[in-house]
Amino acid sequence: MQGEKTSLKELAGLFTKLGLTAFGGPAAHIAMMQKEVVDRRHWMDHQHFLDLIGATNLIPGPNSTEMAIHIGLQRNGWKGLLVAGCCFILPAVLITGVIAWLYQQYGRLPQVRPFIYGLKPAIIAIILAAVFPLGRKALKSVELWVIAALALAASLAGLNEIIVMFGAGLVILLLYIVRRPGRPVLPLLLLEIPFFSAANVRIFLVFLKIGAILYGSGYVLFAFLDNELVAKGLLSRTQLVDAIAVGQFTPGPVFSSVTFIGWQMNGLPGAVMATVAVFLPSFVFVALLNPLVPRMRRSKLFSAFLDGVNAASVAIILTVCIAFARETVTDWRTILIAVLSLAVTFGFRQVNTVWVVVGSALAGYLLLLV
Repeated sequence: MQGEKTSLKELAGLFTKLGLTAFGGPAAHIAMMQKEVVDRRHWMDHQHFLDLIGATNLIPGPNSTEMAIHIGLQRNGWKGLLVAGCCFILPAVLITGVIAWLYQQYGRLPQVRPFIYGLKPAIIAIILAAVFPLGRKALKSVELWVIAALALAASLAGLNEIIVMFGAGLVILLLYIVRRPGRPVLPLLLLEIPFFSAANVRIFLVFLKIGAILYGSGYVLFAFLDNELVAKGLLSRTQLVDAIAVGQFTPGPVFSSVTFIGWQMNGLPGAVMATVAVFLPSFVFVALLNPLVPRMRRSKLFSAFLDGVNAASVAIILTVCIAFARETVTDWRTILIAVLSLAVTFGFRQVNTVWVVVGSALAGYLLLLV
């Protein structure tokens, strides 16, 4: 299956399903993709999937969206790139667009906290179930275990994840050069695009810049938007806080929150401009980077660098898990949901993670009634 072409219909079906059911942020989304793409469909092996995670972490933009685009490009070229990326993004964008319109009409968000309460502890189990096989592939030597441990410590201490990953890659690269000298190589490029209508041009350029330069999770996005929009009086802090809430309780990429923000800034045209602009660089970066990943793995020099990045990527995913656990596993109910979710994801690997998500959300709702 690894070298075969996948139909656009199958790609559309898988990524629409993930776009509708992938809650919990990039690490959880990637965990669900790994289960579907590697474990169920065998479209690629754990090593290549891990290499794509490492490569994705090195470029700006929403990581889980870029993984979807990578997989689509891998399975059906340019058409696959567009279908997988758009099908993963669109469900969240459409749901967020409806919520943005209702918010503009009525000025408040629906009450979904009881469902989020149960969903969050289950996300930890989903991420851990995916990171386990990836970790076994990534940590294939004692030095990579040491690098991963140091990366985990640095990440938990709050060091920027890009510094952690590049640092890990460079350390392994230097170790390789010391043992067996090789030849140097080259990295990547950036892109920008114009549009028209004063208010929309401004929105487009703000979000294009964010999509082209922002590393990290959706939560980094909100800090950036605070400086870029709230500080300049283009958006109120209340609207930004509500956008964060929308990003948490809708499925798919957290970056779809920009649809909500764009709508508050300039209605439907603003929502469309913001959404297209923030995701556009991801399609470009992945199209440029994807053909290089197999070559990087074949080159001994780049392969050493990629091994270091992959080890750090596993450590960073674990950091997300630990931070999530600290935030969400706070009482007997959340402990119960987390333990049951771990038991299901590790004990019954054939169970689709969608049912873990749905079951935990319902459990959270019912347990809060107790």
